[in-house]
Amino acid sequence: MNYYDTLFNEIERLERKYIDFWVNVCNTESPTDCKEGVDKVGSLFVNEAKKFGWDYEIFPLDVSGNCVCITMNPKSGKKPISLSGHMDTVHPIGSFGSPATRIEGDRIFGPGVTDCKGGIVAALLAMEALNNCGYKDRPVMLLLQSDEECNSSKSNKASINYICEKAKNSLAFINCEAQRGESAILYRKGILSYKLTVKGKSAHASKCYLAKNPVCEAAHKIIEFEKYKDEDGITGSCGVINAGTLSNVIPDECSFTVDFRYKTKEEREKVRKIVSEVANRSYLGGTVCEIEPISNRAAMFPCERNITLLNKMNDIFKQNNMPVLIDRLSTGGSDAAEVTEYGIPCVDSVGVLGDGIHTKDEYAEISSLKQAAKRIAAVVYGLKD
Repeated sequence: MNYYDTLFNEIERLERKYIDFWVNVCNTESPTDCKEGVDKVGSLFVNEAKKFGWDYEIFPLDVSGNCVCITMNPKSGKKPISLSGHMDTVHPIGSFGSPATRIEGDRIFGPGVTDCKGGIVAALLAMEALNNCGYKDRPVMLLLQSDEECNSSKSNKASINYICEKAKNSLAFINCEAQRGESAILYRKGILSYKLTVKGKSAHASKCYLAKNPVCEAAHKIIEFEKYKDEDGITGSCGVINAGTLSNVIPDECSFTVDFRYKTKEEREKVRKIVSEVANRSYLGGTVCEIEPISNRAAMFPCERNITLLNKMNDIFKQNNMPVLIDRLSTGGSDAAEVTEYGIPCVDSVGVLGDGIHTKDEYAEISSLKQAAKRIAAVVYGLKD
């Protein structure tokens, strides 16, 4: 029996333990704006690390949850391999009932089971299996992000900057976002989101002809933004509108948000131009508009070092009769884009399989936990400088 077989058998042996841990992690609800919940999730991972005598570091943040770095084999002089994912979710506490998770057949339902708690549980499972099989070759870091779901805006980018700085000398950065089919992500759209506040002139509804209605002006602007629906290029969508208090009063102000996705640097500049031009144009006359940036997430542009890393990973998978992963584009954002900009070789989305992300139907396939752990463990063992 070769080392890979021994490693995979150990993952099979540990599977039940980590399914239970997965349930516990997801029952610990942690929406981004709940620092207490995110920190509780981090403490679950730290407590496991302590059992093996691994190093751990907590990066404190006042607004969002703390980031966590767990390091196995910290004294090895070789370049580390970084495994990463986020602890926060988009789901308000109580969205899935109590307890938050449930299991039906081969599926686990709950907040973050796929995005992204399943992936970080798989990473820890891979690390324990490697540890139990005597792996000492190089450091393995598990980097846990705390406010990924809001593009690290809660921490004013302090969280993702910490992650990138810790991982800067890594041989590889494996991001454990959800996997889709037999693929990995090497390209992601970037995100630019804004809050626009339109100011007009209020009046009683009976004298609406005297008003400069900011709601109507906002509607014109929203229609302009909503014209962008290119799956392969720029998309624009407006998700939140706030205005008025009474139906018979025209308000003097209306605000709304717009989320743009883009694929290239040229498209990013085009988005900025679109937002500026639409905001500065008064369709009704007599209104003004203020622009407030909400978040700015880089695109994950194609780069040779990421392609090379995926090719090396696929060579390892072929050696072990595992499915190779084809590269694909995602229209959603992730930390992998920031990591790539930082110059670290990165492959994204090698976590668990599932669907319904960001909805109350979010689920993961339970059997994919051990498969993700096997992929991760094989890459850690097989990658060479």
